[in-house]
Amino acid sequence: MFEQVVPVNKDRHARKKIRTSNDFRFASKFHVAYVTVHEFARAAAIYPLVFLEDKANDDFRPVALMGLDAGENLFVDSQGQWAGSYIPAIIRRYPFALTKAPEADRYIVCVDEASELLSDTEGAPMFDEQGNPTQVIENVKRYLGELQQMDTMTHEFSKFLVQNNLLTPLNMRVNAANQVRNISGCYVLNEERLNNFSDAKFIEIRQKGYLPAIYAHLISLSQIERLASMKKPAPMVSEKAAAPMGTETLQ
Repeated sequence: MFEQVVPVNKDRHARKKIRTSNDFRFASKFHVAYVTVHEFARAAAIYPLVFLEDKANDDFRPVALMGLDAGENLFVDSQGQWAGSYIPAIIRRYPFALTKAPEADRYIVCVDEASELLSDTEGAPMFDEQGNPTQVIENVKRYLGELQQMDTMTHEFSKFLVQNNLLTPLNMRVNAANQVRNISGCYVLNEERLNNFSDAKFIEIRQKGYLPAIYAHLISLSQIERLASMKKPAPMVSEKAAAPMGTETLQ
């Protein structure tokens, strides 16, 4: 999604403007999108919510599955329109992102200079004639700041699930585009282990406010069948050009 991310700078971006658009083709090749626990309730009605292992950070991150194959987002059509009533926040924040400053415990607002939403002629200016940030940048700062707080809580939620051995690999077979697919490579909550928790441990989950997210996640898994139904058969090819279909792994 992000190709050329740089810190927002009043000198570098003094004349830049941000276009508003309902064209989501920039996300058409992303089959997963990171979601925070605060998004679970709304996202669960549309997407399967699963966990991917982040080995680099020794963590698990919740994501919304938007496709069964890498490089295919089933919710973005050929005109760039989004085919769902809820769009993950990480998609809506584009072309802006928040990155941690290396020299201090603070974050920097960045923008993807490769984005078509960044323009020299159209949209709302990022800075005024005096070089001060406009309301566009102030709104972005506030929005990204809220997302960062949500991200911290989501990290704690995932950490709790791991510490209590609640995540288990997903292995599921679905019929998509007239082919049987084996969905693997991601993790889901083990409901049996949850049900075997002691009363004290269950109360701890409730006190932490994790119950809504847990139930939303479990309910969302039925949306895998929805993804399968959205998957269209590949165009017909000759037998010589056809390649055997292997196991689909979500990574």
